[in-house]
Amino acid sequence: MRAIRAATTALLGAAALALAAPAALAADGAPATGPRAPRAKAPGDFVVSPAVVAPGGRLTLSAPGCASTARASAGIFDTVTIAPGATASATVDTDAKPGAVYTVLFNCTGGVQDTVALTISGSPTATPTISATILTPPRGVRGGIGGSMAPSSTELAVGGALVLAAASGGAVYAVRRRSGAGRRH
Repeated sequence: MRAIRAATTALLGAAALALAAPAALAADGAPATGPRAPRAKAPGDFVVSPAVVAPGGRLTLSAPGCASTARASAGIFDTVTIAPGATASATVDTDAKPGAVYTVLFNCTGGVQDTVALTISGSPTATPTISATILTPPRGVRGGIGGSMAPSSTELAVGGALVLAAASGGAVYAVRRRSGAGRRH
């Protein structure tokens, strides 16, 4: 009876070790697959979106690092005032030089100041036409192969060995239990 308990304990321990190994590897330095923690906004965090815009295009400006009002200015759009926690829009001048990189200067009321680069794309914005619009049909989800792969011969051998060990352990237990049923101590 003790041999059966020892075998069962050994099998359960091996199964637990096999299931815990991937988690232990992930804790030892493998990249985490969960969501990243959001980065804290610090003074000087300024955003110009998009970073590349055509002449005559629109920009969205924000200053999440400023606790007070901020101002953004550049030689290619009018000075914009940004309220705390908000965004503001600006329109790039149509005569901005394609391919040029301009500097957007941000000033917070508290004295924090920083610059962000803004690149002008190669052509002015044009009104889209039907011939320029390309519609593509939906292609469905690209979910990968998932469970559609066949198991390898090694996986089949290990799985078969585990099933055989469990079946033989159960049979030994049943036989030993029946043989000991007639004897009571």
